Amino acid sequence: MKRILITGAGSYIGTNVENYLCRYNGAQGRELYVVDTLSQLEDSWKNVNFACYDTIFHVTGIAHADTAKVSEETKALYYRVNCDLAVETAKKAAREGVKQFIYMSSVIVYGESAPVGKTKCITPETPPAPANFYGDSKLQAELGLSKVTGIKMVILRPPMIYGKGSKGNYPLLSKLARKLPFFPTIQNQRSMLYVENLCEFVRLMIEQEREGVFFPQNREYTSTADMVQQIGAVHGRKILGLGILNPFVGLLSKVPGKIGRIVNKAFGSLSIEESMSDIGEDYQIYSLEESIRKTEE
Repeated sequence: MKRILITGAGSYIGTNVENYLCRYNGAQGRELYVVDTLSQLEDSWKNVNFACYDTIFHVTGIAHADTAKVSEETKALYYRVNCDLAVETAKKAAREGVKQFIYMSSVIVYGESAPVGKTKCITPETPPAPANFYGDSKLQAELGLSKVTGIKMVILRPPMIYGKGSKGNYPLLSKLARKLPFFPTIQNQRSMLYVENLCEFVRLMIEQEREGVFFPQNREYTSTADMVQQIGAVHGRKILGLGILNPFVGLLSKVPGKIGRIVNKAFGSLSIEESMSDIGEDYQIYSLEESIRKTEE
């Protein structure tokens, strides 16, 4: 039996992993995983004894937001939460005999998506190159965690995570797919990760007591246009693909400021070389089509 502590109580990923492990127990008919959660909003977490846990799954953090216009105070908060707090938690875990620490980083440490019409694929030779303070706060956490000794360290660099109740770009795509009669046909290439595929990945990390840097993603790449079509199909809607709109999207992607950033984020390309996500185990238990159906239903 493994005892797991998830920091970031009430977080989207933490809650999904907790529920998944509990369902896994039920499916197996025995308690393989005991899961507790911990809020780090107050300093009282420092008084919690970590000694009884095998794994700390650290998901406390400030999620990606609009990084264009923020104060220096807000930037400092990102570093305190995403970096300093993670390292402090890992050091406490190591001191108190925890075997494994799992940190939720992000593919954002490699910078933003390529602009519309360009490609960007992360390979083992691609160096981290954060485009903003959010990505840098994650990378600095990784660098700090690499210096923590006496504990197996797992760094996860996933692409965009989606699923029922998720935030970010997916809910917007879902809304568009349920309303628009047509959509551009730009074939960008995106790595994505369905949240239950992530949960199985985390379970395997815990079960096998892994360590290292990992890149979980879905088995298939997708494009924004294909995803919108599949979401529409779940709702019984056929969305007309109009290539005539593609040049207009390309022009919008070159507009300086927020409009250009939004368009490039939606229609740009960012993928991870498939071999980097192979761990010798099948964690990609849901296909893209199945994951969209589960999310929409």
